Amino acid sequence: MSAKSDILARLRSALADNPQAPAVPREYRRVSTLTANETLDMLIDRLVDYKAAVHVAGGVSDVGRVVGELVSGPVIAPSGVDRAWLTPVDEVRDPLEASCVVTSSTVSCAETGTIFLTGRDDEGRRELSLIPDHHICLVFSDTIVELFPEAWERVREVGTRGPVTMISGPSATSDIELQRVEGVHGPRRLDVVIVR
Repeated sequence: MSAKSDILARLRSALADNPQAPAVPREYRRVSTLTANETLDMLIDRLVDYKAAVHVAGGVSDVGRVVGELVSGPVIAPSGVDRAWLTPVDEVRDPLEASCVVTSSTVSCAETGTIFLTGRDDEGRRELSLIPDHHICLVFSDTIVELFPEAWERVREVGTRGPVTMISGPSATSDIELQRVEGVHGPRRLDVVIVR
């Protein structure tokens, strides 16, 4: 008998009495009670705590100015990002040649400080948000919710074209001595532009 057969036989034996999984209580909050301004303040607080820089654009017409001030070199952006927001910049097509990426986002959860990208045309493929060292992410104020269940419901509503990327600050990890290292698994710098 092979090791695989032996393991499968033990699994079948352990499950022979058809044990039922216990019911999971779903008593957590699913709907926010905060105002839009309170939710926005909570998101900004969490993002800053995670070492992201937060900027506010005074509407869609101001996005180009804010993005222009933040760009840190050759830029890549998915096809759905308004090109008027990227002038004048040196735009490239290969993520490996880009110092900076500009994307939009689907929804942001204030409670956890998490921004969700679902692969829409203005968010692009997952690699775009992971390869360049600097990510400028646009968060529209009407896409900010307080609670994770609210955020996940928005993700479900829009559907996805691939993996959902959840961003809570710049990429960071700690070694065994708890020395924080940034940029190992994604961008070292995250600038979030809140579009009001």
